[in-house]
Order: sequence, then C-alpha cells, then structure tokens
Amino acid sequence: MFHPMNFKPTSCQLTWARWTLAAVALSGVLTVLAQPSNAPAVTNPHLTVPNDPAKLVYPPAHRDATVDTYFGVNVPAPYQWMEDLDSPALEEWVEEENTLTSSYLSKIPIRDWIKDRLTSLWDYARESTPEQVAGGRIFFTKNSGLQNQSVVYVQDSPAEAPRELLDPNALSPDGSVALLGYQPSPHGSCLAYNLSQGGSDWLTIHVRNVGTGKDLPDTIRWVKFSDIAWTGDGQGFFYSRYPEPPAGKAISQRVSDQKLYYHRLGTDQSADTLIYSRPDLPEWTIGGSVSEDGRYLFIYLQNGTAIQNELFYVDLKKPQKPAISGPVRPLFTRNDAQYSVIGHDGKTLFIQTTLNAPKGRIVAANINQPDPAHWGVVVPEAVGVIQDATMAGGRLLVNYQVVAKSRLALFSTGGKPEGGIALPTLGSVNDISARNDSQTVYYGFTSFLYPASVYRHNLQKGATQVFFKPDVHFDPSPYDVQQVFYASRDGTRIPIFIVAKKNLKLNGDHPTILYGYGGFDITVTPGFNPMLPVWLELGGVFAVANLRGGGEYGETWHEAGMLGRKQNVFDDFAWAAKYLIAQKYTSSRRLGIQGYSNGGLLVGASITQHPELFGAAYAGAGVLDMLRYQRFSGGALWAPEYGTSDDEKAFDWLYAYSPLANVKPGTCYPPTIITTADHDDRVVPSHSYKFAAALQHDQGCDSPVLIRVETKTSHGYMPTDKRIAQTADVWAFEAYNLGIDRMPKD
Repeated sequence: MFHPMNFKPTSCQLTWARWTLAAVALSGVLTVLAQPSNAPAVTNPHLTVPNDPAKLVYPPAHRDATVDTYFGVNVPAPYQWMEDLDSPALEEWVEEENTLTSSYLSKIPIRDWIKDRLTSLWDYARESTPEQVAGGRIFFTKNSGLQNQSVVYVQDSPAEAPRELLDPNALSPDGSVALLGYQPSPHGSCLAYNLSQGGSDWLTIHVRNVGTGKDLPDTIRWVKFSDIAWTGDGQGFFYSRYPEPPAGKAISQRVSDQKLYYHRLGTDQSADTLIYSRPDLPEWTIGGSVSEDGRYLFIYLQNGTAIQNELFYVDLKKPQKPAISGPVRPLFTRNDAQYSVIGHDGKTLFIQTTLNAPKGRIVAANINQPDPAHWGVVVPEAVGVIQDATMAGGRLLVNYQVVAKSRLALFSTGGKPEGGIALPTLGSVNDISARNDSQTVYYGFTSFLYPASVYRHNLQKGATQVFFKPDVHFDPSPYDVQQVFYASRDGTRIPIFIVAKKNLKLNGDHPTILYGYGGFDITVTPGFNPMLPVWLELGGVFAVANLRGGGEYGETWHEAGMLGRKQNVFDDFAWAAKYLIAQKYTSSRRLGIQGYSNGGLLVGASITQHPELFGAAYAGAGVLDMLRYQRFSGGALWAPEYGTSDDEKAFDWLYAYSPLANVKPGTCYPPTIITTADHDDRVVPSHSYKFAAALQHDQGCDSPVLIRVETKTSHGYMPTDKRIAQTADVWAFEAYNLGIDRMPKD
C-alpha cells in the first residue's frame, strides 16, 4: 500500500502512463465531526488535542490581489507567489509551519509508542523479485530492515551465494542520493543504474562492471520518465531524456520535447545517437524497449499519461552488431488503444492491447502486416483485467486482476489454456520476472496481512518454491480481510476492502481509515504496510475503496472517472464513507480519510465538498490546484486524464472541484495534515503550500490544519528513517484526533 522503494518499470510496459502520478499512501487519517459549510466559527465539541486549538497561531501567509481570468471568470489567486520555490518569504513560512507542526505533534501522548512500534515492525529483512538475464545470473535488492535504501545483489548461478554489487547507503549517509532503479545488460556483465538527488524524477545513469564492481566512466544526465533498454551486444542502451532545464529550475520547470537516444559504452553523452523525436508533439513521451533476443527496438509514443499509444519499431538485425540507425517503421499510429509488445516468435508479434477489448486481450500480428484485420486472437478478453503479460518458457504468462485481486494464467502461443500458478491467498502479484528462454519464473506476492514474499516456479514441473519469505513480528490470525460492494451516488456498484478484527462488534464507534486513489487506470490492490498492524492493534479498521478512474474493471471503469466524469470519483469515495457509517463500522467523528498524489486531490476535493462527513484528513503531495497544475514540471503530461484550464469546457469542471478554488471562509474543515517534499518535481510542493495556507486562513472552527514539509526527499522516494518518522507523525495526528489517546493493552 505504499510507494515502491525503487521504482523500476519493465521495458515491455508502456513507458510512464501507469506511474508518473502513481503513488500510494504512506499514512492514514482520522476524525472529528465538522460543521456544515454555512456554520459560524465554533469550537469543535468532539476535539481533544494536546494543544488548545483555539490558541494555535498559524504563521502569516501573505495574501495579494492576484486574480486569474478564465473565459470571463475571475479566480482570486492570493497565494500564487508560493509557486516561486526560491522565494525567501516562502522559505521562512515553510520553516515556521514545520516548527508549528513539530510542536503540535510532540505533545501527542501516543506518538512515541506509534513510532517505536512502527520501527519494530519495519525492522524485518525483505528482498525484491529477482531480475533474470541470459545465462541464469539474477539481480535483486535486499534490505536488512532499517537500512535507508535497499542494496543491490547479484547471484551468478543458483549454486553460488549472492554478492553485494551496489550499496546506495554508502553514497550519502542521510539517503539524499537515491537509487531509483537499475537494468542489467543482456548477459549481466554490466549494470546501468539511476541515481537522483533527493529522489527527484531527474535521473543520472551510471554503469557498473558487474565482475569488478567498479563504475565505468559513462554518465548520462537529464534523464526523466525513461526505461533503460540494452542492445543484445551489451555495449550500449536506449534511454529517453529532456533538454537541460534552466539553472535552479529543475524542480518546477515544465518539461517538454522528450527524445529517444542510444548511448554506446565508452563514449561521451554528447556523442549519443538520436533515435526518435517528435517536435510536433512536445508533450508526448517517447520510450524504447528491446526484444529479449535483441532483434527489435520497439518505440512507444504516448500522449502524456494516456493509456492509448502509438507503436513503431526498428529492425536491429544482428543482435551482436545492432543496426541502431535503421529506419523507424510504424506498427500502430491511430492512438486509439494500448499496444504493448510482450514478445515475438520470428515475424509474429504477441501484443497486449485494449483495442475492442477494454479489459485487455493478447493478439498475434505479423510485423509486416500489423493491421488489426490480420490479427489472430491468442488470449481473448475475459472476466479479469490483464494487468500485464510476459513470455515464459515458450508460453504466455498472464497476470489478471479480478476485481483488484491477482490471478496468474498460462497459455500456449497458439492460445491454448495451460493452467495457472496458484497463489497463497487473496492478494496481489506485485512483480514477475520471466524469460522466453527459461523455465523459471520469479514473482512477488503480498496482501494486507501478508508481507511481500518471493516465489520461484518451475514451468516444466509445475512446482512452486518459496524463494524468500520475510519474518515479521506480527500475528495476523486475529484479523480478517473481506471484499464487499456498496452502491455509489448513481447506483454504480463499487468494491471495497475492509480489514478488521474478526467478529468485530458493529457499534458505530471504531476509528476507521478510508483510503482511495481513483485515477490513471491504476488499480489499488491488497498490499502489506508495516503501519497496518499498528493501526489494527490500536483497535482500528482499515478500508480501501476501488473507485472509478482506476483500472479495476478495465478502461471503461477508468474512463468513468476521468476528464468531465471526475466527480464520479469523489462521489464514490463519499458514498464509501456513508456505507461504512451505515454498516456501523464507524461514525463521521471517527472516520478518517487518506490519499496520496492523485489521492491527495481526492482528499482535498472530499473535505471541500463534504467537510461534515469526515473527522480528519491526510492529503499527501496532492494535486490541489487544478487550474494551474499543467504549468509545472511533468504536470502537462496529465492533461489526458484531467483536461486543462486552457480549454473552456475543461475549465468548467476543473473549477467546480479544484480543492484550492473551493476553500470557503467560515467552513469548519476536519483536522487536516498535509505533507509534501522539497524535491518533489512530480507534484510540485506549491500545490500543498497554497492549499494549506488557504485552509488555515478560512478555517471556521478550532480543528487544526498542519503542513509537514520534508527535505531531501521527493514524490516517490524517502529514505527509511524519514519514512518511518513521517508515517508515525501522520498516524499520531490522525489517531489522536479520532479519540485514541492511549496505547493498546498487552
């Protein structure tokens, strides 16, 4: 349920559609009954806090007379100056806000217990799913428990012990230099890896010799939203980069004009070969992947975070002497569906697509006659959504999601069903590592009460073994996970997971956290979070609503919660809250909500539309100013999902729900904590700054509004020590405001 520590997209997936805004909640939130929007300023009768909230004095945030005009509508923007991240006045305000937040949190009695218990639960060894290369060598990461970052290991063969290859903790004692992904060369002789300052999306690629453990002189800068795709000879790789931003503007500068390059080892970046660019489509992303055998380069052209893409290829001819400058030929150029190459058999491509199949299907297409009229259907559209698929031992391994739960199925390349791989329980396959030339499949599996384990499956024998299983000091047996359904505002049936103690007495008085995301075709699936056992031990209930806008039922479900239909997402979330209350799990004063990134937008819209429904809220790194998001960093890439205020029709719906534009003076908003990071160049921190300032200014009751700004971290990266500290702070705020003021009994 939280951010991947080391994000590493697979090359056969569409470049960044599923994760430029994808992030999952670090923390949860809880409750105090708020007053209706027309209520006078009053003391909240349900609130008991360590500081007298009436005496909270918020740092002054200058309000000026700035007004933006959109299609004849004047929109006041008094905090627009906060978009200048180098402003001395802003720096002073952030420092004072952090001081206030720290002072408030330090007086919460159970904060230390939460942090100590969370630290204890977090301190368990974990490993990633191994990455296989030709010849049997595997690469994976290990974390002993509380290391700030996981360490990369290589295992030369099943008979040999793993050896340490790259320890990012040695690069910076405070974890400020982040390792954000890696890709071994085809035979594992080299490892290309991404480093980032503070976890920013701006990456610098380095290359390490696996045999010697020493870095080569190659350094590739200004890489962003990119895979690393090696050629078959292991002498170079394709990558995507943007022009270098102006000095001092790397965090907020709007990115455009991505290009695909090829870098040959031993040469300077200035000599890299330009493979493909589209100056006519500056907001589109360009990514490359190379087939397992090194024969083909596939080029994905994508309108920002849209699911649809165009697909091209280059015939590299001889893998050991690739013709990287060969002509770029089109395969699918209508931008009407998802097209992702799984693998190939000679001239036959196996393609995962949503064309005429919103839940996905797999087709066979001749590379010289790719028109859909000539396709053969290999895996038809089914009940579950195809999350991803790969070639495995001469077969197709398909990872289905059936109402947000994973199922693994095998098919011959001719489409014959050949069984599947059994999974331990209701949960999520979070990574698959397979090769067409290998009978070994590795996959990771997790659930709410089941920490991430790694399994090794032999396709020939149909046998599964545990490759790695963590040892967490938590007994899940007293608790239960169920998936039920509720009716949203318009009657649409919405799935929701509920994690709680078995035989829970439904008396309407349990502190409950409701989490949601609802966007970008991203499915929220069961996953383990070390904070969840802490919350359950405190007597809490945890719920996850699978809202429209996600990918739970395929592209139709996604489209029902995007652009002008985004309000469906907020309605689904509000009606999830009403369901939990009606079923007597909780009450408004004990119901907290949480969301991160696009989920932070969800929380911001929820408390501005229904302030009386929730007791507390956590908005992490949210997209909170929907009228100006496209002006900064990668924001313009989200336009296919949201629309932009540059279009009159889109302005109307964005203005109607944008959290910043809908903060109203005198409204009693629930106790709210907001987090952001100074190096967040995905959702720039000015979103959180402006929203926090507006809430504090207009708050109509005593409920606290706090903002916590972390340093040397980013949207998707935070070293372990800072992650534990922030998680404990957020949950302590929520728990206390929900009425939890003492630690659980032994």
